[in-house]
Amino acid sequence: INGEFFFALTFALSFPYCVMDNMYDTQSFLIFFHFRTSLPAAMFSRNTISVWSILKKCIGLELSKITMPIVFNEPLSFLQRITEYMEHTYLINRACSLSNSIERMQAVAAFAVSAVASQWDRTGKPFNPLLGETYELTREDQGFRLVSEQVSHHPPVSAFHAESLVGDFVFHGSIYPKLKFWGKSVEAEPKGTITLELLKHNEGYTWSNPFCCVHNIILGKLWIEQYGTVEIVNHSTGDKCVLNFKPCGMFGKELHKVEGYIQDKSKKKHCVIYGKWTECMWSVDPQAYEAHKKSERKGDNKKSDDTENDDADDMPDVQETVSVVPGSTLLWRIESRPAHSAVMYNFTNFTMSLNELEPGMEAILPHTDCRFRPDIRAMENGNMDEATKEKERLEDKQRAARKERAKDEDEWSTRWFQMGTNPYTNSQGWLYTGGYFNRNYQDLPDIY
Repeated sequence: INGEFFFALTFALSFPYCVMDNMYDTQSFLIFFHFRTSLPAAMFSRNTISVWSILKKCIGLELSKITMPIVFNEPLSFLQRITEYMEHTYLINRACSLSNSIERMQAVAAFAVSAVASQWDRTGKPFNPLLGETYELTREDQGFRLVSEQVSHHPPVSAFHAESLVGDFVFHGSIYPKLKFWGKSVEAEPKGTITLELLKHNEGYTWSNPFCCVHNIILGKLWIEQYGTVEIVNHSTGDKCVLNFKPCGMFGKELHKVEGYIQDKSKKKHCVIYGKWTECMWSVDPQAYEAHKKSERKGDNKKSDDTENDDADDMPDVQETVSVVPGSTLLWRIESRPAHSAVMYNFTNFTMSLNELEPGMEAILPHTDCRFRPDIRAMENGNMDEATKEKERLEDKQRAARKERAKDEDEWSTRWFQMGTNPYTNSQGWLYTGGYFNRNYQDLPDIY
């Protein structure tokens, strides 16, 4: 039985935290604040955990409704996991600075791919947010602030809203991942639309994330693939980027690869986008790309004697490099993870700081913020017994509160987000109603 278990809550979204409030001199705060680069304790071993004993009754079911032991978790709430979208905010800033719409689409496409890069090799499940849970992050060096709220428990829906500190962009969406266990793998189906608005250019972009599959849940080495078509639409110009996250394929030649193109409203292709979501993305002229691919096909005489393994879906051998077409332009390259990442849940430097709670934050943050969750804090500190007890207590408290509301026929009322119509897709989604950063946190629920 494989002790390393992964639930691929998709999207999947590090920036350190800087308090934004009148009682602080934010400039000097940035100068003297040092963001942590590691967790308080290394992750525990999962090698003694029997995954099959828990999951054998879950085949074909949606896993969001299954209570899982804390040993499968990583010390983050899913609201914090969503925040990892913003690790590469510089790509949005780049898009804002460009005058050409095709070049802006290139930057937006690179951002959409980079948003799932943090999932690579992540073998822990984030904690399910409690109803009413929130998370806030402000990052002055990257020029944005973000707020998120758990707006629904069944189904679990997490809404987020990020905005530029200088008014350049707004980035928002609501995420409803559906996870299913299929015997040897867990599949996460993306639900929810992501919207990026470049306010300077009066443009709105929308897209959804690719499917995510984690192989060898029961036996063998865990590995992950993203697959499916992601269509990014610029609703102002009619430009469109179609990205194909390729499935692994028979012999693993396509593992991690992303390939697509950008076309204008007349369907003229302006460039090809290619690379790997685990490594980098490039852009090149379509004719040059086709010529290069044709040349590759002529020289590809690779033979394979691979045999199928009925017990485990072996991860193919893969070189984490991309064959660069001459004349290509680099759009994005992933940063190396810290040397100790493997013993800290495979977190990036960005992710290491997401649950950091520094002196002064207690007086600013609402008491519903993820950083105050005792089960996550205990797990981060390496106290698994306390974390398990607190997780059970919080789940019992949430169930009791739900029964009490049902008894009194009270409807849950969200605080910072309301259901509304996305102006670009005309679909229904959770939209930020404003007011969070006014710091008026009266009458918030006692969820912890």
